[in-house]
Order: sequence, then structure tokens, then C-alpha cells
Amino acid sequence: MTKHVRFFDTTMRDGEQTPGVHITADQKVEIAQALEAFGVATVEAGFPASSPGDFAAVERVAETVRRCEVAALARCVPGDIEAVARALEHAVHPVIHVFLGVSDVHLTRKLGITRSDAIRTIETCVQQARQYCERVQFSAEDATRTDRIFLRQCIETAITAGASRVNIPDTVGYAMPHEYGDLIAEVVRFVEGRAIVSAHCHDDMGMATANSVAAVEAGARQVEVTVNGIGERAGNASAEQVAVVLALKAVAESGVDLSRITAISRRVAEVTGVPIQPNTPIVGANAFAHASGIHQDGIIKDPENYEFVPPTLVGAPGHKFVFTARSGRRAIAHRAAAMGRPLDARTVDAVYRDFLQVAEQRRGEVPDEEIAAMIQRAACV
Repeated sequence: MTKHVRFFDTTMRDGEQTPGVHITADQKVEIAQALEAFGVATVEAGFPASSPGDFAAVERVAETVRRCEVAALARCVPGDIEAVARALEHAVHPVIHVFLGVSDVHLTRKLGITRSDAIRTIETCVQQARQYCERVQFSAEDATRTDRIFLRQCIETAITAGASRVNIPDTVGYAMPHEYGDLIAEVVRFVEGRAIVSAHCHDDMGMATANSVAAVEAGARQVEVTVNGIGERAGNASAEQVAVVLALKAVAESGVDLSRITAISRRVAEVTGVPIQPNTPIVGANAFAHASGIHQDGIIKDPENYEFVPPTLVGAPGHKFVFTARSGRRAIAHRAAAMGRPLDARTVDAVYRDFLQVAEQRRGEVPDEEIAAMIQRAACV
């Protein structure tokens, strides 16, 4: 594994754009510290021009975080850029992140400007940001729906004006992995090492993780993610999924501590009020849960039979068995032994018959207390 990729976490900015989510200044400081310990290269703390509250929150994060970079977002508007510069005044490693929609649909139907206007705006605003800060990132919003010749012009303008990172957003989750990887490869060739090429993917078609990995394989040196994949509409690329794929498939080294994934995922879910779906990869309640008798038997023999990583690798406590009508004798015997009540074969059969009757009637999980009661009844026969 020779590639290195930076994690740019935007949980506190793009993630906070999840409908119904508001993260307080205190909570942003807490999340930023957890992300710094996780090992991300950059935390994007917010959008200072959007409200006095977010300005204050970004300012707090900038004053607290010492090791990783602290970024904040600005439109290509002078007042926005000034607000970011003021909010990041006490950051050790500040990053001003400016963006402009560059697709024809954004230029004509949202901004009401021409391509020439866009080029002038990019030049002026990146130059302004560069006066305040050494690290400036330019995002070409809606890049995947932008004419590629014009996209290259925007990138060239930004780099010439002083941007050291260029971010290529798949703003509406429009791209397939091979398409996004091809675009990133083209940008990497064009940039020729003059700036870091960054990937930013949305999950509207369920492709955000795959597209992010494709981007890194194509040469992107930074990937933008959110914890639990929260964000606008269907969300962003999931930090935990991208981190695990890059590490386990030896795509790139990111420097993040996989063992912290579960804890930070749970905390972000608590803070935002956005629940983690049970079947969510890596961090869902069912990610390391087994209900089928065949699977439970396989796990007892060797967890590698049905788990692609040990749960402890990502900070989870371990796999768990969920007992339903699909569970088998071997799992019942295993659970009894774990309770300190090892059973002989005849007693296992008796308990299992009792268990199946209860499980079929319940049509759901049978808790440990009831299994213990079944064991006790069998022992008294």
C-alpha cells in the first residue's frame, strides 16, 4: 500500500445540512476533537456567513483544534470569504474553502452568469482567500455535470490564483464509479501535482462510497466524508465505509484509527438525532449480528466464515447472536454454555423443541431470559 489519502471530514458542515439537524457550538467542539483523535487531516467546521451561531461555532472549533486543519466554507462572495477569515483567525492550520457552481445548469438557472463571469469570479475570490490564508481549496460545484473543457479552465484559474486543493464534487450523486474515476484521473493528469485533487461524493444513487474509492484509485489525494454518511438529501460518502474499504482492500493509507469508528458513529447519531439503520455496513446494529442457524454455526466454528473483519477492528464489542425461529441447536448449546449451563445432547434437543415453539409464536427475537428459563425447565424434567 503506497498511496496516501487525506480525510477531509465535513460532518459539521455538509452533515449539518441534513434536514432537521442542528449541531450546537459545544457539540461541534466535541465532534471536532473526536475527529482529530480519529486521525482526519481536516475538519470542516461550518459555514460562517450562514448565521451568527455558525460563525461562533466555527470560531470555537478553530480555537480548540490544534493538530489537524480546520476548514470553513464560503461562497465565491467577498463577504463570505471575510467571514471565514475572521472565524478561523485563531486556527493553527486554517483552510478557506470557496466554491462556485460551474455546470451550465448552475450558471444559467441558479447564478444567472456566463462562463466568462464564472472564470473572473473564481480568480478574484481565490486571490482574496489567498490573501488571508496559505491553504485555499476551490470546489467546482456540480463538476460531474460540467463540460470538461470548461471544468479544466475553472481548475486552471483557481490554481493560478493560489488554490492548493481542487475539489471535484459529484453534487447530485449523478456519477457511476467508472465515470467518476475517469473524471478524477483526467483532473489529476491535468493538474500535474500543482494542487491536491479532492473527491466529494453524494449518495443519491447509493454510489458515494464506491465513487470515493474509485477516485482514490484514480489518484485523488483527498476524500471528503461525513460520519454515518449524513448530509443533504441521501447523504454523503460515509467516513466509516470509505476508511474500512481503503484499509482492508489496500487501496491507500489514510492515517485514521479504525478502532474509533463505532464510538464516533454512535456519538454523532446521538448529537444529530439521525438514527443509524440496523443494516448499515460497519456500524449498524446488525452489521455483526447473526440470526440464521447456519450462520451461527459457522461463526462458532470460525468467525471468518461469516464476518469480513473482526468487530473489534472497528471498535465494536463483538458479534452477537439473535435467537429466532431460524436459529439452530448448535447456537442454543453455545448460548447455554456461555450462561454457565453446558447441556448434553438430550437436553439440547429438549430446550430446542421448547425454543422453537416460543420463537414461532413470537415471530421475532427470543431474549436470553426466556432461553435461561427453558434451560431451567429442561433441567427439572
